[in-house]
Amino acid sequence: MEKNGFLTMVVEYIKCHRNVILLQVFFAFIFIFVFSLYGVPVEAAGYAALLCSAAGAVYAAASYSRYSRRHAALAELQSRITLSTEGLPEPKDLLEKDYQRLIEAVQEDKVKSSENESRERRDMTDYYTLWAHQIKTPIAAMRLLLQSEASEQNSELSMELFKIEQYVGMVLQYLRIDSDSSDLVIKKHSLDEVARQAVRKYAKLFIYKKISLDFKELDLEVITDEKWLAFVIEQVLSNSLKYTNKGTISIYLEGDSTLVIEDTGIGIKAEDLPRVFEKGFTGYNGRDDKRSTGIGLYLCKRILTKLSHTIAIESEVGKGTRVKIGLGSVNLTTL
Repeated sequence: MEKNGFLTMVVEYIKCHRNVILLQVFFAFIFIFVFSLYGVPVEAAGYAALLCSAAGAVYAAASYSRYSRRHAALAELQSRITLSTEGLPEPKDLLEKDYQRLIEAVQEDKVKSSENESRERRDMTDYYTLWAHQIKTPIAAMRLLLQSEASEQNSELSMELFKIEQYVGMVLQYLRIDSDSSDLVIKKHSLDEVARQAVRKYAKLFIYKKISLDFKELDLEVITDEKWLAFVIEQVLSNSLKYTNKGTISIYLEGDSTLVIEDTGIGIKAEDLPRVFEKGFTGYNGRDDKRSTGIGLYLCKRILTKLSHTIAIESEVGKGTRVKIGLGSVNLTTL
């Protein structure tokens, strides 16, 4: 034990037993007073005091040792007490029994609350998962109705319906991100194919907004989960298209294994950049665009961390944004 820790322990021990110590000192003065009244020689009184002090020192050392071991056992138990109250030292008296009963009651209430919370979360997850799947049916029906007649209004409605589909997909990914059964399939994939899959999904939006696409061949095999990585690329493209009114969105490789998605949009303020991956953070752009949820980039960060990839954003207001996704390594032990 470190010196400061030892001194702290001694001070706490003295505080705990101060009443006994003060009582012993009081008794010592009584003995000295009585000896002086009967004229007992000083040597005899001193010898008796020495014997009493020696016995007291032995008792104090033994008592301190028990106190120290008890403290160490309780400190070690703190790391396990969240699961069970088993292992608590045997109570020495009625007061300690009362404290242990109180701890057990609090622990039991905590377990019940945790179980209720888990059950409510499962119920909520099941409900929204069911909702997300059921809503796809009317979406598909609306898409067929809009495709039955070509018009400018139907084209605009199709774009809005596409956005609804994206938000539904985001709900499902949000529900799955913490699930034990998140169906990760880690293997080698062609980055070019995964990125082109995402681009094809947004092809109509590129045409509708008249945004140019500069897609350079991505000659890279990456160890990842195709579905989750595609979702991340889709989210980044969605943001680029949302905040780019004219110009170009470029997709290319930087270095050996960094995917870059760059746009010429409105950019992100410097003070917002450190917080763009926080859950619910929308920043200046989000306050200006009321549709922003602050969930997309949060999900991207969570997913890429789960896949042992990285993401970073560079941006300048009025000049555009560069999103850099590092795909160089994957740690399978974290999945």
